[in-house]
Amino acid sequence: MAKKVARAAVAASSRWTDPDGIRMPAGEVHAWERGTNQTVCGLPLSRAELQRFPHVDWQDVQPATGRHADEVGRVCPRCAAGMGARRDERPWTRRDPRP
Repeated sequence: MAKKVARAAVAASSRWTDPDGIRMPAGEVHAWERGTNQTVCGLPLSRAELQRFPHVDWQDVQPATGRHADEVGRVCPRCAAGMGARRDERPWTRRDPRP
């Protein structure tokens, strides 16, 4: 059984600098557990040439709600699933119920 990751930082393919001079993730972002050398989806950081952002939490790079998601191009779906995201975030409703 896979280990559940409670709090993950971010590893990204690129970076940008905000107006305060702090580097932020950009491009494709992955969830990364601090102290390991791979992402939640199993991608090795060094071989994939991903940059670590230990000061940025995974929740902060989600395009819908994150405050550091300005330059995020793609969120890894396997990392999102490993962090507890559902495949279809839209609530399900029945449009034409049977009598």
